[in-house]
Amino acid sequence: MTHCYCIEPLKDLRWEEFVRRHPRASVFHSSAWLAALSRTYGYQPIAYTTSAAGQSLENGMVFCRVESWLTGRRLVSLPFSDHCEPLVDTPEDMASITLALEQESRAGRWRYIEMRPLQGRGMVTELAHAAIPYCFHQLDLGPDIDTLFRNCHKNSTQRKILRAEREGLRYREGSTEELLDYFYRLHTLTRQRHHRPPQPRKWFVHLIDGFGDALKIRVAFQGERPVAAMVTIRHKDTLVYKYGGSDSRFNHLGSIHLLLWRAIQEAKASGLHFFDFGRTEAAQLGLITFKKRWGATQSSLTYSRYGLSDGIGHMFETSGSSWKSRVAKYLLSHMQPGVLSLAGRALYRHVG
Repeated sequence: MTHCYCIEPLKDLRWEEFVRRHPRASVFHSSAWLAALSRTYGYQPIAYTTSAAGQSLENGMVFCRVESWLTGRRLVSLPFSDHCEPLVDTPEDMASITLALEQESRAGRWRYIEMRPLQGRGMVTELAHAAIPYCFHQLDLGPDIDTLFRNCHKNSTQRKILRAEREGLRYREGSTEELLDYFYRLHTLTRQRHHRPPQPRKWFVHLIDGFGDALKIRVAFQGERPVAAMVTIRHKDTLVYKYGGSDSRFNHLGSIHLLLWRAIQEAKASGLHFFDFGRTEAAQLGLITFKKRWGATQSSLTYSRYGLSDGIGHMFETSGSSWKSRVAKYLLSHMQPGVLSLAGRALYRHVG
């Protein structure tokens, strides 16, 4: 069997060039994303490959080592990433990397190895396995802009876009400190409504530092008041919608629809091929419907965990399925935004 090597993508000069040329590589494989994970949460990015040092990098499966006293030691591909394809093209190379991961799991006593393949490329292994389904939505930007608009749901999407225009909502974009402040406040409000803490603010600062002009903060205003905001990242032929937030009192004005439509228009005008709406939990039927009404194609996205014990399945509890989750939701829902942000800074590195 082919020998397998473990490399550090942020130190290996071959990695970014490999990501640029591999057809399945996404924004989540990029050095900018990996650097933000490392700088914000202290994770160590590593990749397994059958390409020896000094050779061109021909394959790779990237992970972060997450070592937490609270949630255990595990390999995740990748934390806080909607999906992360194994960039491995032959069964032989996949078998070699799988064997190396099995040996690493046993030697390092990792709690589990997690994979998030977009196209269902899991590992064939004797390790115990647990899985949870998500939905993934992507909009094909091939049709002309008028057709893209007509493909949107008439009542729920087209009318909201037109209403935002009638209401005279203003739009700004960029990556300035001011726009980040607007976004983070709205993002925190939204996370509080969903009973979850926001990511640390420095996470977004590190993303801006890494992606530069490829990242945009888009903000909708009613008068001088910011009412909705979102973060998009351009990577290769795709514009990725990654984070959003809004003041729910103004959602009826179509502020979120305005931001998404502006982003789609820009992606189309720039010659990009896809608009990535990201993952959705299978139980979030309202959000799934919302994304489908933009004309986006829905596909399955399955996260898999591999471990040394048959008891790993409980770690894929759905949101709210345990009394601990319900208590946590209650406490988080009653926290003030500033305290909620502190909770996010303390907890996120443990849950990657």
